Amino acid sequence: MIKVIKKNKLLTAVSLAYIFLFIAMPNKAYLSVKNSMYYIIEMLEIMPVIFILTSIIEAWVPKEVIINGFGEKAGIKGSILSFLLGSFSAGPIYAAFPVCKMLLKKGASIANVVIILSTWAVIKVPMLANEAKFLGVQFMGIRWIFTVISILIISYLMTVFVKKEDISIQEEQSLRKVTGMDINGKYCIGCGVCEKLMPQYFKVVDKKAKWKESTLNDMEINELKAIIDKCPVKAIVFK
Repeated sequence: MIKVIKKNKLLTAVSLAYIFLFIAMPNKAYLSVKNSMYYIIEMLEIMPVIFILTSIIEAWVPKEVIINGFGEKAGIKGSILSFLLGSFSAGPIYAAFPVCKMLLKKGASIANVVIILSTWAVIKVPMLANEAKFLGVQFMGIRWIFTVISILIISYLMTVFVKKEDISIQEEQSLRKVTGMDINGKYCIGCGVCEKLMPQYFKVVDKKAKWKESTLNDMEINELKAIIDKCPVKAIVFK
């Protein structure tokens, strides 16, 4: 029980807060539950779609495309693409987190991920239209300019103080021991890249890549990481 509480500190704290509210202020507790259920239902409606989209992008968009568009060397082009992606996005800000995690995993820079998150949160195009309608075009324009400047400053500062190795984007894999390779038959197109580069581990059978069962050491695991990156449909993962 203690281990479960330690692993779920936030959930435990929220549960205790609700218990206190139901005892001390039942009306406030009822209103809190009502608001919480609204956001939970919203998340259940939005997040499955986001997870499906990020899975499709991760499987079908080559890593080189992400690196060229959003990577460290993308320059101004990367910043512009990041602004456009965030500005024309749909859905609440929490929907951006799995998208940004996937982009980081495939080579996007921290600065561009910060730009995507920031623009997604505060300068989405539909929001700007409503802001201009209710507060005026001048207010919207000046606020937008200062917001963009702030986002650029924050994105630069983040690259100074935060490095990619500080961000746990591979935590699922790091928590378990690698025992081999898993090839998703639904994604594999039988291109033969893996077999050509490392025939000692892979073989194409009936237009699908197959893993030759083998015990891996740390050196071999590092070598196989190149195969994961070179697979055009990202069908190969560690298991």
